[in-house]
Amino acid sequence: MEQPMLVVALCLEDADGRLLLARRPVGKHHGGLWEFPGGKVEPGETSRAALVREVAEELAIGIDPAALVPLTFAEDDRLVLLLFGAWSAKGEVTGLEGQEWGWFTREAAAALPLAPLDKQMLHLLA
Repeated sequence: MEQPMLVVALCLEDADGRLLLARRPVGKHHGGLWEFPGGKVEPGETSRAALVREVAEELAIGIDPAALVPLTFAEDDRLVLLLFGAWSAKGEVTGLEGQEWGWFTREAAAALPLAPLDKQMLHLLA
């Protein structure tokens, strides 16, 4: 059996308690579904460093790795997804890969078509 891929995701909450979510690009696995932003941990990279890099590359925001708080995780046969929380970021959110993004209340997020593991994690946060 193949080793599952390690993936990190960010639960960024704004001052109003809304969560930042991004829509996966069409053509990728779970394309068109919403998710907590993040991505793969590369060999030799820590999970926090990977998350800081991924959100900078995808959404043009800076996160302090020391401020990231482990929240929960979810897994399936393909991957293990670690969710970290943060309450501030530097810069303006911009979909650098052309992806949609938005700030959602937990209720609004639960009504979105979410990627399966992201749906599990949102439920665990409630």
